[in-house]
Amino acid sequence: MAETLKKGTRVTGAERDKLATELKKRYDSGESIRALAAATGRSYGFIHRILTESGVNLRGRGGATRGKKS
Repeated sequence: MAETLKKGTRVTGAERDKLATELKKRYDSGESIRALAAATGRSYGFIHRILTESGVNLRGRGGATRGKKS
C-alpha cells in the first residue's frame, strides 16, 4: 500500500473492498494488525474491523504457551 490513508477519512464502497482485499492478503501472509495499522496510518481498531468484516480468521495473540512436555 504505497499511499497512507488520511486519518479519519471515510472509506466506503469499492475503495473499502479494495482495501479489505489488500489487508486480508497481507494479514494472511503473516503481517500483524499493528504493522498493517502503521503502514496505512489507520488505527488498530479500524484494521481489526475491516479484517473481521471480510471474514478473516484472526490469529491468537501468541506469546509463551504452556504445552505438554514431551
